[in-house]
Amino acid sequence: MKSYKFTILYIILIILVNIGFVYVPLIPIFDIMFPPMTFVVGLIFILRDYSQREIKHKVLGAMTIGALLSYFMASPFVAIASASAFLISELVDWSYYTWSKKTLRDRILISSLLSTPIDSAVFLIIINQFSLVATSIMFASKMLGAFIIWYWLGKK
Repeated sequence: MKSYKFTILYIILIILVNIGFVYVPLIPIFDIMFPPMTFVVGLIFILRDYSQREIKHKVLGAMTIGALLSYFMASPFVAIASASAFLISELVDWSYYTWSKKTLRDRILISSLLSTPIDSAVFLIIINQFSLVATSIMFASKMLGAFIIWYWLGKK
């Protein structure tokens, strides 16, 4: 029987992060108010890569399910912002991940490097919390997760 554990985790994490953006209060960092949930978002990109290994191109459907559930469980405004940013960045991530012939390890790192700054900037612009500092911190936190997985896969 085929396992869908990463796809299920991927959908659940999309929902939880969007709920967190609604309910977890902003914290001050470098004279800006920063959403702490951005430290968790990087895991979504990694789970997307693993989900794509499970269900191939249907991963875009899993993303849609996560966005629709977020619309009703979190906030329509945050869900739309998240889905918009995620759709744009996920298409970049998906394109690279799909067409690259590199190892899984390298595809995860490079696809994250390409897609996470786009996701961060678009999301923060839509929710009206954009700043270079916030975008940089979001990007760095997302890449930290990608580097950890990249390193871990290299140890295998």
